[in-house]
Amino acid sequence: MSTPYVVRVAEDPADREACFAVRKEVFVGEQGVPEDLEYDAYDAGAVHVLAVRQDGVPLGTGRLLHGEAAVAQTGAGPSVGSLGRLAVTESARGLGVGAALVRAIEDAARARGLAAVDLHAQTQALGFYARLGYEPYGPEYVEAGIPHQGMRRSL
Repeated sequence: MSTPYVVRVAEDPADREACFAVRKEVFVGEQGVPEDLEYDAYDAGAVHVLAVRQDGVPLGTGRLLHGEAAVAQTGAGPSVGSLGRLAVTESARGLGVGAALVRAIEDAARARGLAAVDLHAQTQALGFYARLGYEPYGPEYVEAGIPHQGMRRSL
């Protein structure tokens, strides 16, 4: 059976807009994150990935920060990328979209020579990331009003 969606790097403006629309639906609409916190200066230089249904409907997105942006986000060295803004629409949850997005971000990190990927997981998603090989570190903290935990995976 074929996968009912594809995951690709968001290269053109329409793909980027689809990524932002998914983030708005999930983070701003469902979770109540203020819109001015959801979008930031890092979006311009990030690698964005997009999952789309075969008919073109966007299902999920995520981004990879690398270089100075990742250092600023993680506090780690330049060999560590930062996975963030992972969002899957409610209708697509349970289809493996989130895991496929994480793997696509990891592939983009490897292609840039990164040795590890760091992320700020919402605590309700710790099990999801742990199943994908991420290990928690540091104390729990609150970001945008939501409890989070730092996690990292070596590539």
